[in-house]
Amino acid sequence: MNQDISALLEKVKTLEDEIEAKLAQRRAAFHTRLQNGKLAFASGIEQRHRELKVRLSHYILGARPLVLLTAPLIYAMIVPLLLLDMSATLYQVVCFPVYGIRKVRRADYLIFDRAELGYLNIFEKINCAYCSYGNGLIAFIREIAGRTEQYWCPIKHGQRTLAAHGHYNNFVEFGDAESYHSELEALRTQLGKDK
Repeated sequence: MNQDISALLEKVKTLEDEIEAKLAQRRAAFHTRLQNGKLAFASGIEQRHRELKVRLSHYILGARPLVLLTAPLIYAMIVPLLLLDMSATLYQVVCFPVYGIRKVRRADYLIFDRAELGYLNIFEKINCAYCSYGNGLIAFIREIAGRTEQYWCPIKHGQRTLAAHGHYNNFVEFGDAESYHSELEALRTQLGKDK
């Protein structure tokens, strides 16, 4: 990879680390801490959260009619999501060991911690769990697809790609046949070692 691009990617990584540190400070401002592997709030905060919970009747009666009418369509998407989940999971369980690719950990992508928030009513908690599942699943599958692409076709596109996955920057440049042939095996081997 070009040294200038490597240096820029290192700067991006540094900025991402800085952003994560700032987000950790914001979490601390809300008095959250990790306790027995779960996020916990300082005393008094949980009571205030319960006071701010919107009653279920107000939540339902306050919803716009079109929102209520579209809800079944949103929740019907669980069927294709579950099918996608099962097939992607089966794919990586069967194929990744054959290719020498380290498996993607579901727990790193599917996170269901919003149910612990006392200011959410039961419908809001269900909605949050559904969104956590859908978005976490897509991120999980994207990582599976990114590792697969690095194994089979680690070549950047000739055109600009919006929101490329995390492996994309390691790919060889479009049209660089020499690098493709010389780096392909190293890129494949890297998939079994990355942590």
